[in-house]
Amino acid sequence: MAMSDHPGLGPLKVASVRDACVQLLENRILSGEWKIGMRLPSERNLAQSLQVSRIVLHEALVDLSSKGLVTIQPRRGTFVSDYRKDGSCGLLSSLMSFQNEALDPNFVRSLVEMRQLLEVETARLAARWHSREHLLELKKIFADEEQTDAADFHKLTELDFAFHQQIASASGNLMYSLIINSFRNVYTHLTGRFFQYYQGRPELHRVLDFHRDLIQAIQAGEEDRAAAIMLSLLEHGTALLYEQMERSK
Repeated sequence: MAMSDHPGLGPLKVASVRDACVQLLENRILSGEWKIGMRLPSERNLAQSLQVSRIVLHEALVDLSSKGLVTIQPRRGTFVSDYRKDGSCGLLSSLMSFQNEALDPNFVRSLVEMRQLLEVETARLAARWHSREHLLELKKIFADEEQTDAADFHKLTELDFAFHQQIASASGNLMYSLIINSFRNVYTHLTGRFFQYYQGRPELHRVLDFHRDLIQAIQAGEEDRAAAIMLSLLEHGTALLYEQMERSK
């Protein structure tokens, strides 16, 4: 396929050439400019067009392959995959970056439903399997949240993630903890928007109330109560996130 069939490809002249190469190729696929099943130009031609080494280009294609965006077939070439069927969790951050501020409601809904399914269960299991160390860490994180200036939404975002990740760790299920970690960039992107938009408002104090109640339920070993509080917390955040998105239109 001739390079003229791929408009917008130009030489990359930035500090992180590999990352820029990955992002450019991702954007061609996620935008639909490169269609599912399309064969990409040869690595030699594509590298020449981007003015990068074939090693850098190959590393970028391997990265895309690991995310499920392309399929590399020896002696046949590289083909655009259907990431809806073949994509991995590693693609989530790329999807978030591609959408930037204009988040797709269906994308957000998918994340919300995943979190509810996963984190309600981690709260339930944390009430059953938590250790003394888990409780001490949860209380420490909560104390930091209470003392953090409401205007410091970056710190609040990090503390909120740490709180949820610690509950996943307390569940005793390694896979839940790893899954939460794998969603870190996406998770903090959405919660960061929430903390920034509602800073200093009563909605944020309600989050602290939920966190306090969760710690109490987990410490008391009340599995159903811990699960119910987590669900209420997630529903609270989801409603406000959708409200923010609607106002931003």
